[in-house]
Amino acid sequence: MKTFAYEAPVTIDQAITLMSQTRGQTLLLAGGTDLLVQLRASNKDVDLVIDVKGIPELNQVIYDEFSGLVIGAAAPCSQIYESSPILENFPAIIDAATIIGGKAIQNRASFGGNLCNASPSGDAIGAMMSLGAICNVVGVEGARNIPIEEFCIAPGKNVLAEGEMLISIQIPCPKPNSGSNYQRFTPRAEMDIAVAGVGASIELNSDLDRILSARIALIAVAPTPVLATEASESLIGQKPGRSIFENAASVAKETISPITDVRGSAAQRKHLIGVLTRRCLDIAVNRAGYVS
Repeated sequence: MKTFAYEAPVTIDQAITLMSQTRGQTLLLAGGTDLLVQLRASNKDVDLVIDVKGIPELNQVIYDEFSGLVIGAAAPCSQIYESSPILENFPAIIDAATIIGGKAIQNRASFGGNLCNASPSGDAIGAMMSLGAICNVVGVEGARNIPIEEFCIAPGKNVLAEGEMLISIQIPCPKPNSGSNYQRFTPRAEMDIAVAGVGASIELNSDLDRILSARIALIAVAPTPVLATEASESLIGQKPGRSIFENAASVAKETISPITDVRGSAAQRKHLIGVLTRRCLDIAVNRAGYVS
């Protein structure tokens, strides 16, 4: 493994300054559950590792009933699923946070790291995308807010420019009569990578008999996580039920371009997206208060 410099700033400004002043490749370390493995395997050519775990803003998990939920980029999964406001208001986030690795990994792995890795199979990305998350980014050129569906641009590549870092992810407050869910399929029950995954959120009207809005996110079935816009829009104005969920699942299957690899075939992934979409929508609508 190539030797590299290590810095541990305690403010965002210090981290930005280090990135701007360093010549060569700079990588940010949060939980390190993926990065450290890659460094040991010499898969990363790096001159400086900046440990951002000591920056307070990156470790916060804050909920406000008006502005919504802010998850710091370095906040670990265990901090997320132990948060009462998240348990009460963002069930899809809990669904994802509790299945990323085992307990030891969950004490280090962060949603921000999962997102910045830009893996097509990122569980956290699927859950957050279904909830309309916004990525808060800061760099030498200032700050910008990026919709999560625009953050990943290729396998292992994100939209961050040189000298930029993810500070937090912001998720809007849930609307009344809304529910969400995240589902995935893995060969093993836990500590595995998704063969396919689906996140969904649904908002119902006050009578709980029509869908006002919906978002469906798909993972591990394209080069980047997919916001299934057409499938989501097919639900609007409809009465919840098996037939419209099956239709949305069929539409979702047509928007993906899965590959065949050691974890599963393209055909299996298409089938799984249909099954998981129906299941996810059913759970989300029940969490929204719908009774069939």
